[in-house]
Amino acid sequence: MDRPDVDPHDLRRSLRFIRIVNSLLRYTRATIAHLERFSRTWERDQVIRLIDFATGSADIPRAILRWADARGFRMEIIGIDLHPLTARIAEEGGSPDPRLRIVRADAMNVPFADASFDYALTAMFLHHLDDEQVVRVLREMDRVAARGMIAADLLRNRRAYAWIQLLTLGSNPMVRHDARVSVAQAFNRAEVLQLRERAGLTYTKFTRHFAHRFVLAGEKGR
Repeated sequence: MDRPDVDPHDLRRSLRFIRIVNSLLRYTRATIAHLERFSRTWERDQVIRLIDFATGSADIPRAILRWADARGFRMEIIGIDLHPLTARIAEEGGSPDPRLRIVRADAMNVPFADASFDYALTAMFLHHLDDEQVVRVLREMDRVAARGMIAADLLRNRRAYAWIQLLTLGSNPMVRHDARVSVAQAFNRAEVLQLRERAGLTYTKFTRHFAHRFVLAGEKGR
């Protein structure tokens, strides 16, 4: 999916599959659950600004905006993705919403000043990176976020690998390949905590979620 020469049709199908998985396995909900916890201190008249690293088709930002609407929160989100076609698909992925903007940018060097956002998010991105890159991304998220961050990804174990083989049986070859590679490159709890320490994110807490998912989330000063 990350290759510059990826087939556009295959990429669209793969991103559609990811949206379905995020919804069916409540992966999106894993991120929103932490925003709900953070929202206890929000004022109704303030605008909460989020940045979503490696936004993919931007299905999670759109779900967050729907959640914010249902609870009366004001919110603006920027989704960044480096792949030009993925960024275009994200822009086309739903009805135009002035609260959501897609920007092509490198997650390891985002073009925003320190503390430009309230919170930084990422989901299903870190396992694509090596350890040094993971630390760089986590530090960038910490840098641009004034209040806190949420990083969600896969846990690696045998059951996860068996699960993903079953889940992708009827999918296209790109999805089957990338899904299996994703599980193989995922993390165990000790690795996640080690990367957290290297990035200096001691305010974040490790939480395990359903379907082989973890979240690192926390607010600064809490």
